[in-house]
Formats: sequence, C-alpha cells, structure tokens
Amino acid sequence: MSTRRNILKGAAATGALATFGAGYADTARNLVKGKWAGAVPASALTGNSQAPEFSIDPVTGDLELNPDIAVSYAMCIGCTTMCGVRVKIDRKENRVLRVTGNPYSPLSTNDYLPYETPVRDSFKAMAQVGARQGHGARSTACGRGNAVLQQVENPRRVLQPLKRVGPRGSGEWQTISFEQLVEEICDGGDLFGEGRVAGLREIRDLDTPIRADAPEMGPRANGLAMLSSVDDGRDVMNLRWLKQGFGSTNYVRHGSYCGGSYRSGSGALFGDVKKMPHAKPDFSEAEFILFVGTAPGNAGNPFKRIGALLAEARSTGKLDYVVVDPVLNNADSGPSGQRARWLPIIPGTDGALAMGIIRWMFENDRVNQPYLAQPSADAAEAAGEANWTNATHLVITDPDHPRVGRHLRGSDLGLTVEGEAYGEADPYTVATAGGAEPAGDRPAPLFFQGRIETPQGPVEVATGLSLLRAEAMSRSLDDYAADCGIPAATIADLANRLTSHGRKAAVNSHGGMMSGSGFYNAWSLMTINALIGNLNHKGGTVISGGWFPDSKGPVYDLETVQNEVVPTGLPLGRNVPYEKTSAFKAAKAAGKPYPANSPWYPNAPGLATEWFASMLGGDPYGVEALFLRNANPVYGIGGIQHMLDKLRDPAVVPLIVAIDPFINESSALADYIVPDTVMFESWGFAKPWNGVPTKVTTARWPVIEPRVGRTAEGVPIDSDMFLIALAKRLDLPGFGENAIPDADGNLHPLNRPEDFYLRGAVNVASLGTPVADASDDDIEVSGVTRILDSLQSVLRPDEWRRAATIYAKGGRYENRSQSHEGELARHRWQQPLQIYNEGVGAAKNAMTGQRSPGTAGWREPVFADGTPVAQHYPAGEWPLKVVSFKSPLQNSYSVGAKVLLRIVGSNPVHVGSAVAEAHGLSTGDRVRLSTPGGSLETEVVVREGVAPGTIAIEHGFGHRAFGASDITIDGNVTPADPRLASGVSQNDLGMLDPTRNQPGVWVDPISGATVRQGLPARIERI
Repeated sequence: MSTRRNILKGAAATGALATFGAGYADTARNLVKGKWAGAVPASALTGNSQAPEFSIDPVTGDLELNPDIAVSYAMCIGCTTMCGVRVKIDRKENRVLRVTGNPYSPLSTNDYLPYETPVRDSFKAMAQVGARQGHGARSTACGRGNAVLQQVENPRRVLQPLKRVGPRGSGEWQTISFEQLVEEICDGGDLFGEGRVAGLREIRDLDTPIRADAPEMGPRANGLAMLSSVDDGRDVMNLRWLKQGFGSTNYVRHGSYCGGSYRSGSGALFGDVKKMPHAKPDFSEAEFILFVGTAPGNAGNPFKRIGALLAEARSTGKLDYVVVDPVLNNADSGPSGQRARWLPIIPGTDGALAMGIIRWMFENDRVNQPYLAQPSADAAEAAGEANWTNATHLVITDPDHPRVGRHLRGSDLGLTVEGEAYGEADPYTVATAGGAEPAGDRPAPLFFQGRIETPQGPVEVATGLSLLRAEAMSRSLDDYAADCGIPAATIADLANRLTSHGRKAAVNSHGGMMSGSGFYNAWSLMTINALIGNLNHKGGTVISGGWFPDSKGPVYDLETVQNEVVPTGLPLGRNVPYEKTSAFKAAKAAGKPYPANSPWYPNAPGLATEWFASMLGGDPYGVEALFLRNANPVYGIGGIQHMLDKLRDPAVVPLIVAIDPFINESSALADYIVPDTVMFESWGFAKPWNGVPTKVTTARWPVIEPRVGRTAEGVPIDSDMFLIALAKRLDLPGFGENAIPDADGNLHPLNRPEDFYLRGAVNVASLGTPVADASDDDIEVSGVTRILDSLQSVLRPDEWRRAATIYAKGGRYENRSQSHEGELARHRWQQPLQIYNEGVGAAKNAMTGQRSPGTAGWREPVFADGTPVAQHYPAGEWPLKVVSFKSPLQNSYSVGAKVLLRIVGSNPVHVGSAVAEAHGLSTGDRVRLSTPGGSLETEVVVREGVAPGTIAIEHGFGHRAFGASDITIDGNVTPADPRLASGVSQNDLGMLDPTRNQPGVWVDPISGATVRQGLPARIERI
C-alpha cells in the first residue's frame, strides 16, 4: 500500500483518527513527556510547567508578584472575535509565555467579574481564593488563542520595510529604510526600472475626474484604494487617513469574502444593508435554538463565547437545539441526547428549509400576529411590544406604476406632508375598510391585497406580510423538502419546536450562507425570528449591547478633522444603483438601458470581491495604487486565481503596497511591504460583532516591546506610524502638530500612534459615569508600568489614571447585571424590522433589468445574468457539491503557529459513505477533485457526518505563501517549509462567472459575496 494512502502512520498504535494530520508524532511524544521519555523535568514538583505568575499566602490571602513575570490584560486577534485575554510575559526576554482569558471580559468567561474589582483581586479570584470560590472566575482562551502567540516570534515575520527586486511576485526583496519607503511611495518615479510610477502626491488630485466621460465617478484621488482585513480597532485611523485626509472613497474590509451574505441578508431584515446589523440568540435564556450554516463553538462570531454558553445551557437541560449543516463538526453531543441534534442539508439550499418552516407557520397559525400587527413605534408601545415591523405597510405591486416595489406613502394619497415627498415625514400607509390611511398608534390589518384609490387612479397594493405569505405558499412543503434534502415531516417538526417556546426560541446563522443564494437564504432564516417576535426578548434574539467608543467622546474628538476632505464619486465595488451612472443614461437614451457592462449591487456594502473585477477590467474605473492592510484576498476570494496574471502586471495596477507582518499570498504580489506589529505589540479598541448583551470595549496595547524596526525618531514601524508619516509628508489634514481637537477646542498633536490611542482611552474611560482612576497597585499588578511614561507625557494630569484603568483591565466592560430589564434586553433594537424591504424590492438587476423580490424567499443559485447555475453546469456532469468548514484551531492566517500543525497538520477532503461507495473510495485514497473553476489532488477521508452528495474541505490550509514558498531578502534565501504548504485550499476551486463580459468571480447576485458553499463538483480516484 502506498505510504501516501496512510495519512497517519502509526494511527492504530496511538489510537488517533487519521484525520488529525501528519504532525501527530510530536503530540504523541508530548503526551508521555517526562524522565521516562528522555526529558528532564524543570522541577521535581511541577515537571515542565512555567514559573508561576504570583503566589498567594494560604493563611493571609496576600498576593506576591513574581518580579520576573508581567501579567497584562489585552486583546487576542487569533480570529475576528478579538477576545479579552490575560498575557503572561517574561520581562527579561520580552516574550509572551502564555495566554489565558481576561476575567473581566464576557468574551472569555460567562460569570465575568464586576468591573469595579481591583486588578489584584481579579488575580485572587482566578486563584480560587475565598470560601467555595471554586472555578467561578475561571477565564479561558481558545486553542488558537493559546497558540498564535507563536506569531510574535515567527522567524518569517517582516520586521523592516521591503521593496521588491525583479518582477512583481518573484519572491525577491531588499530591505530599505522607513524614510526611503515613505519618500518613494509619496513621490513616485522610476522605482523598479520599469518606467515611471505615479506617487501618492500625484494621485491625490481632487479636481481632475478619474474618468472624463463619467464625472460621477469622482476625482483622480479615488484611484487609491485600501483593502483592510477586519476592524481590529484601527479603522478610525485608516479612515481618517484615506477618506478625510487623502480624499479617496475606496475603503473596504474583507466581509464580502468572509460572512458577507449572512450579514447582508440580516441587514435586509434590520433595514440597513450597508451597516448590516444583526442579532444573536440570547444563549443564556433561550429554550430552543436552530443553528443553520454555523457550528456553535466551532465557527460563527464570537464562537468561543457561544460554545461556552451553549455547553452550560446544554448541561443544565434547559436548552434544546438543532444544527443544520452539510457537515457535522462538534454540534452533536451524545450525553445531551435529543436535546442536541444534527441534520444534514444539501449545500446552499438553506432558504428552502427556511421558507418551508415559514409556510408551516402560516398554515398552522404560528405567526405572532399581535406583534406583527403593530405598524409604528407608538402602536408597539401602546401594545406593550418591545419592537415593531413593517408587516402591515402597503407595497405598490402594480407593474405599470412608476413606484412599483416601493411602499405606498401619504403623498401618494394626496396628503400634505412636511418636506419632500417620500422623505422621513411622509407617512407609510396601512389598509382600512375605507381604503388606505397613514400608519397610526393602533394595530393594522396584516393581510390585504387589492386596489387602493389615489388621486392618480386605483393602484394595486399588498401588505408586506401578504407578499411574504404568497412567497412562502408558492411552493409546497414537499417541494421545499425536495430542494433542501430534509424530509417534509422533519421540517414540520422543526417549525413546531421553534414555535412552541413562545419568544424563547431563535434561529442563528453565519458563514454557511456564502452560497449562490446566500442573501435570500440568510434573510429567510432571520425572518423566522421576526415572525416569532423574539427580538429584544429574554431568551429570544438580542443585539449587541454596544460599546464605549474611543473615537468620539466627551474629552477628545478623534473623528473630526479640520479642513477635512469629503470624498465624492461612486465606489470601485459598484455597490450603488447602476441607474446613477452616465453609462445607464446613455444606454437608456439609446433605447437599451439593460444589460449593463458589469453587475451593480445597490443593496451591498463595499465589495472586495468586485474590486478586482473593477480594477483589473477598468469598469467603472481602474486604480493607480492599492493598499492591502493585513488583508489576503488572493487566498480568501474563491476563483481569483484566474485573475492574478493581470494583478501581477504593473501596467494594470501600477503600485501595490502591503502593510502586513507576514508575506502572504497577497503581500507576495506587492511592490512594497510595510512591517506591522502583531496583536500583543499594537494599539486599538474593538467591540464584539454581536452576541454580548452588555457594552464591551476591549483594549489592545503593546504589552511587550514591538520587534519591528524603528523610524529615525525611534518609533516602532507599524500600520499607524506608516500612515502618519505619509500624511505628514503629503501635508494631509488631520495629522501633525495641531490635529486632534478636545472638548474645549484646543488642538493636540498626532505624530505617533500613542497620540491617538491614549486619547481614545480617555474617551472610553470618561463616557457616562467615568471609571475610577487606576491606583498605583492596579498599574503595577497589570504591567501598565510599561507604558506609564507615554500615559503621563501624552495626557493631562487629571486624565492619565483614568486611561490607565482601561489598560489595566484590558478594556471597559459593563457589568452582567445590565443584560436585561425584566423579560426584555436592556439594550434594544429600536428601528422596525423589514418584512418587506423596499430598497431590495424596488432595485433592478443591472444585467437583466428585473426587480428582485422584496421579501424573504427561496431562490436557486444563479449567475449575474440571471441564468441558473445548473443550466451551465448540469448535475449529470457535476453531481456533487463542495463546501468549506472551519476548525476552531485554524484559520487563514494562523498556520504559522506550528503548535497547531502538531494537532491538525493537513486537511484531506471529507466525504460520506454514500459518495465513497459510489466512487469506490476508501480513507487515504488519492483523489482528484474538480469544479468548473479548477481541480486539486489530495487524500480523502470517509466518515459519517457529511451530507449526501457533499464534499467538505476544512479552511485554513493549502497556502502558497506564509512560509510555504522560498523568500529571498537581500540575497539571503529563507527556504519554504513544507509543513506550512500542507493541505489544499477550497478557494482554489472557486469559479469565474461565465456570463460576465469582463472576468469576475462568482458572487451572490444581491450581496456580492463570494460563493464558496455549494460549488458544482466531481471526484475521481487516482
């Protein structure tokens, strides 16, 4: 038998499952580490354990610090949850030894400490000091959070500015000074011996249109675009620099190739498709939760908190839940019996399940009509409801009406309104026995379809709930069952269980929505919560409690820039209506307004997915400079591999600058790499995405001395310092000596990151009831002594101790007692939920000219021109579906933490027994997996827990950079490490959309998010 077929040598001897990867040997040895294994313990008592952080006298309870160790509360960025953590530091070695949880942070422990607890007492609480204390204050970091500290000392970190040598992407670099870096990027020139490159000074032209024939696209300054990974607490600085200072409108994050479809679908329900608010189940109080496309405790932000709360609720017997997903991860729990179940589903068909549930709810009178009947905030308050919806509002359905798809408003009825028609003062209308009238302070009819008389004549209208019901009833339950692969009886059972707990039931979802139907799938699932009426209710769904913002507070205004630039023009991602463009007007005048040359996405946020189609194809315009800040779209966007030749061409994108601690797949294609600090070396303030019902601000600060190089003035080189230096050389507003206004109108300098973030800490500390000043003991115990000089030199004498409290406790956390007020969440969503979203329902597809449905619904995957994917790639030729799933240990940027590779060293593809039998596959076989977008060769694991017809690939492997390829710096070669290149990347199977005029990856047609779930595929043994 081929050794390649045996994924784990010695699996039988160790009792290990083959899927745990090739690095198991080190783990096995560590299991038996000791004298008998040839290792000498560091101590006869404690073996190889580290020196303790402190000791506590068992009699007096006094705490004595270890002088060689600092313990500080900070922030982890091992994933986008950004938990509060407790960092153990070797002072002499300036080295992070261990990471655990912050006991003040609700992201790291369920029973988090009251914020008033002194830092010293927080240490005692974790040490179980006190009668019957037990593990009540135990606070943890996840496996990844414990491991990614290795990235600090990763030998492949970029520590000095790098400039490419030779062709773009050749892997050859030279180190340059920070000052040369700033000069060349600002002033341009013949930088690489390939011809002149425009610098930022030239690109920052605020008067010349970027396209002379389309002035609506804005000025040439829009030719600088910045793609950031996630808001890790530094977005305020990025936006200050790019938008308010430089004047470009093009800033976007990675959401469109992460969880964008879910966020957009949720945003449609919440009435804001740009900011995309969403809610999470109230895990501590819920009685039943349906998880779809997310594995609780495995993925779905904040996965660690969700996992902990779920485990606690499950163990008490209070919570029942079902996980619907093509792949079984850790969702099922044997000891919980029928209180925790997994249901397989055909990938990408979650909307069929959701609409089947909604149909059953309508048919069985399980829709919360008293809640839905309230047409306004006043009506909801009078009825004692915590929220309201637009279910009763009338929608124009007459296909010949100029406002078809929009709500019928008071001005349509001839009423006199303040301000412009269809503005905020123009009332929405509801049905009455005599026609239509403005929504008032009493319940309104939920179901109405018919004609309404208006001054312009009769108009066909329907309530939003009528349209949703009609959509749900357009298919039978059996049809929905056939589409999603879940029996009709099971769908009915799920619907019954969901609606048998009053408002203490919820539906939750996340990254599994990244399919060709993802937007409507997510909106449909979230609409179930609205039909239950569970928002703002204990045990239902709750929004985030919010945060204590650093950017605009009672002391300093970090958002206002004197003489700021207000960016203009349409964005690179085409996430605005096509009808705003000159191209549409010209096409309309010519009698053929549709199709557009490229898709437009009016109901999407900024789209990194579409940026590459735009900049490489020139529609709506190209760019002269691309900044990548800790972003890796080349790894993250499925199908982008087909477009990389153009990205490598400096004639297409003349200047690419990556700000990154590592050379990843994207920064490998840059012209310059700017070193950046990693999580325990940098500044920032972050809030949870959702799932925490109290206010949370987590602080990140350099608890160790950064390892990066320094500027000529001795400041560590990082993202913030780089932007500050560029701004000062370009003389941008908002930087330099007189940059930051305080409440009294005085201006303060912004010459280094501390000038900005320490003043942000004052804001965090001063909002509402200010926090108490940090005592000398708080500062000493928490290690804040490391930044004491900066606190005292930047801030006023009456400010710095308040700011020190924020760093001493790792942020500011509202106490758990503030979660609820009786049966309601204390922090509530106040705006109406959109059963019908007119922004979606009135928009036209730029390629077809057809309107999109304005309610939740099940839509099969289509390409940009509206043709079904199955029409191009029929199931007879592509019988399988490929999906990705996430591990709680690995993500796209944690592979360099080698301790994780000892646990999971690779990612063979997973198939179920039916697929294996049909294709003659056994565990360990070598296979070729193909989609219309590409193919890869790897090993296969046959196991239960994979939906029929599905192939599952764990995300986070298959790297070509991050140490997986040779890197040459100043003539010195760092060879590739084959361990870092292990496995495969599902995104290499991603597809281009075959119906587009210019190359673009396959995306959801509404959200513009990349498709990685449900790719048509086939597999063969080789």
